[in-house]
Amino acid sequence: MNRRQLITLLVAAAAWPLAARARQPGKLPTIGFLGSTTASIASQWVVVFVQRLRELGWIEGHTVAIEYRWAEGRKERADELAAELVQLKVDLIMTYGTQCALAAKQATNSVPIVFALPGDPVATGLVASLARPGSNITGVSSQGTDLATKRLQILRETVPGLRRLAIMGNVDNPASVLDMAKVHAAARTHGLDAAIFEIRGAEDLVPTFEALKGRMDALYIPPDALINTHRIRINTLALGARLPTMYGAREYVEGGGFMSYGPSFSDQFRRAADYVDKILRGAKPGDIPIEQPTKFDLVINLTTAKALGLTIPESLLLLADEVIE
Repeated sequence: MNRRQLITLLVAAAAWPLAARARQPGKLPTIGFLGSTTASIASQWVVVFVQRLRELGWIEGHTVAIEYRWAEGRKERADELAAELVQLKVDLIMTYGTQCALAAKQATNSVPIVFALPGDPVATGLVASLARPGSNITGVSSQGTDLATKRLQILRETVPGLRRLAIMGNVDNPASVLDMAKVHAAARTHGLDAAIFEIRGAEDLVPTFEALKGRMDALYIPPDALINTHRIRINTLALGARLPTMYGAREYVEGGGFMSYGPSFSDQFRRAADYVDKILRGAKPGDIPIEQPTKFDLVINLTTAKALGLTIPESLLLLADEVIE
């Protein structure tokens, strides 16, 4: 072997992820990807996640393997799949949303867990603190100060004469329960008549909207895997009930919702990949602080607004980060 070949070999070896080199020959480090929704709904986030891993040297099928599982918005399925990934002896579990993160935490206290999108990881019991999560779990939170109040404020600006506010969420999701309580309190502070409508599965949607029809002026819906999985159906029902909807992310508005205000989900998955990289290279998840979003996007669907007979104030359109027409 000449000197040039030796240098080339050493450079290639240095570029190979450290954790991959530490394993047996032919054994790739394996990420268990526990999706809270479906593969089709999460496809754009998976692309961002995998692309960022590639930039960091983790190429799917070459330097890392990924086992995908999809909970389809169902808590019991999330619990089963989390246990299945642990039995497969994956090296790390990547997941998103509060329910799936809690399912992963319940399934193992040794396999590292990285999450994206949970609403309040401390209040929901995922971690001990944001600065030092402790145990085997860390990630990127979608939690933001007074998001519920800000969303309510925007909704009041776009729905003239808003007096009666419906708040609908999945009560099996602790983050949704917290969010609903916050917006309910904020609504009452502003003199609104607010009511919480609880759902636990897709079978609750039609009866809930039947109960809402003609009784409410607008609908607030916290981010949630069950909601996301059935967002197009929910938006169709909301439009039929003549209810403007306020969501926590643009994906819901792309599916026909009225408007959203919240952090970028794609950005969260990109940042989560950085956490995965650090842990696969030897960092302890409990020592990596949880990041919170610093930028929040306002997205408005003008097609839905027109269908509802609403005119968006020019001042709000100028503030919008994206307008869907």
